[in-house]
Amino acid sequence: MLQVLIVDDSATVLKIIRHVSGRLTHLKPVFASSFEQAKQLYLSAPDQYFAALSDYSLPDSPNGELIDFLLEQGLPTVVLSGSFNEKNQGELILKGVVDYVLKEGRYSYELAMDLLNQLYQNRNVKVLVAEDSRSARKYIVGQLNRHLYQVIEAENGAIALQALRDDPEIKLLITDYQMPEMDGYQLVQTIRHEMATRRLSILGLSSADNVIVSSKFIKNGADDFLHKPFSVEEFQCRVSHNLNTLSMLEELEKAAYQDYLTEIPNRRFFIERARELYEQAESKQTQLAVAVMDIDKFKLFNDQHGHEAGDAVLKHFAQILKRCLGKFVFGRTGGEEFSVAMAGLSNDQAYQLLDAFRNQIADSHCDYNGQQLTITVSIGVTNDLSEHLEGQLHHADELLYNAKEAGRNLVVGD
Repeated sequence: MLQVLIVDDSATVLKIIRHVSGRLTHLKPVFASSFEQAKQLYLSAPDQYFAALSDYSLPDSPNGELIDFLLEQGLPTVVLSGSFNEKNQGELILKGVVDYVLKEGRYSYELAMDLLNQLYQNRNVKVLVAEDSRSARKYIVGQLNRHLYQVIEAENGAIALQALRDDPEIKLLITDYQMPEMDGYQLVQTIRHEMATRRLSILGLSSADNVIVSSKFIKNGADDFLHKPFSVEEFQCRVSHNLNTLSMLEELEKAAYQDYLTEIPNRRFFIERARELYEQAESKQTQLAVAVMDIDKFKLFNDQHGHEAGDAVLKHFAQILKRCLGKFVFGRTGGEEFSVAMAGLSNDQAYQLLDAFRNQIADSHCDYNGQQLTITVSIGVTNDLSEHLEGQLHHADELLYNAKEAGRNLVVGD
């Protein structure tokens, strides 16, 4: 686990930070109380440190000498201080610190932990910068690099659009208004038209004095606008705010499409995606196998072992399902019912895969409170498209009933 170097000469402050450092999700805190101690800790294992959180003024570093040292090592640094004036703040930003936090109580130290967590997460966030001015682009990229984002550059809107088409993982687009080939307005309009369902936040930029520019950007589909020249802090706040908003939307979407217990897709997700596969199979006259599966005698299992054991078994089942059939569209579609849609497979091919999965379930066991619990599953699978997806699911359900009538722990196909 990567470490974060935390430095403060106040025993009281270090005690509070030790307490709130439990908020760190992927970082191990290492504490020091002086410049010299911090320096020795860092130099003893520089590759192990991810970032630093340091008081600005220490007895052996009264004028921020430790901050200078940490920045010289290329270590992302958040600064703590009992007081800041505009001059101090400006100097720190120019030096290249990630951010600064005023010591105002427990909340301040929790905020510092959250900043470090965000910094760690930023490494996986892709940001696209569309700016035709090389100097302006370099400045923006530098600010983003300070916060460890993965940055992709484009010198005009056309190149930016292609980058978005090529990389669906880009989360934020920062685009200038005036660019050759395709300007910012056209870029935003095209993105929102072509990629209407894509989760992408857009921050527009312009140095134009026209007050209509900002509203036009927003009306064309941008989420935010920033007038150039802008302060570093305002830029970082806007970037962070837009990405946090996007993250919250993704979490809400995840909650809407994920089963709360098993953490695999839920019925809503399965039906929506399976319907898309059904329509493709019908229009292109291709194969689509749909399976409905049910854990055998689950009600009796719950009566014998309790609902907590039943929940453990459902999670166990879901993980094997994900491992064995995760490349297909699948989900938990009822209490102990799960469904799978397998595009391009014949009924025989689907049967073979499902029977292998059935064997995996029967041969596995779920460890719960020292017990090794076992279950079996019955499955019905059909390639009969019927008149609609619901009809195909109903037919699969009838075949599932046949499997149960024939003794359970079986797969019945067409």
